[in-house]
Amino acid sequence: AGWFKRLLHKPKPSSVESLKSSHSASSSPSSSSSSSAKSSSSSGTSLATSSISLSPVSAVDISASDSPRWDKSYDVCICHSEGDVELVSELVSYLEGQPESFRCFLQLRDAAAGSAVVTELCDAVQNSHCWVMLITPSFLQDPWCRYQMHQALAEAPMANGRTIPVLKDVDRKDYPRELRNIYYIYMALKEKSFRQIRDTVMRYLQELCQSSTKSME
Repeated sequence: AGWFKRLLHKPKPSSVESLKSSHSASSSPSSSSSSSAKSSSSSGTSLATSSISLSPVSAVDISASDSPRWDKSYDVCICHSEGDVELVSELVSYLEGQPESFRCFLQLRDAAAGSAVVTELCDAVQNSHCWVMLITPSFLQDPWCRYQMHQALAEAPMANGRTIPVLKDVDRKDYPRELRNIYYIYMALKEKSFRQIRDTVMRYLQELCQSSTKSME
């Protein structure tokens, strides 16, 4: 499909500085994230609804030049199986197309040619703020997906919104035991789930910026 080819060939920003300048004038629509979360609160198992609707975060410019957002190369790392690449590519297009232009790591597009798979997976996890795990039947059978999941859990064992499991076509009983202490998003309607993922990432980055501001006061 044409959109898939465009995604794979989408030029990446040449530097963090260019990202800072392109986003410094934008504001973060925190009100939209809280309202959309409230409108999608039908599922009690959703990480997005359980974390976002509790206490609205005041407006924070996550794209300011001094934002801790720029401390890492990516906002989101997508962990998925090869069989789900088309759905993941749609998710990446959605996130990168948001006003905040979320920086996504997509292995098919962003991994360095000739580098070791293990090195790339570890670097992607360490250099990303949040990790979306698209848990499908293919994910559960892929040892590399399990490896990346364990790397993410080791990087931030307390989760606190950084690890975002998304279940699709998987029974609750098959939900990975390692993630049992983390709420997940169940993907029934694609558009709704994409919005929940976006809201959860936004929430984490806003709280990151707020905590950074408080520590400087």
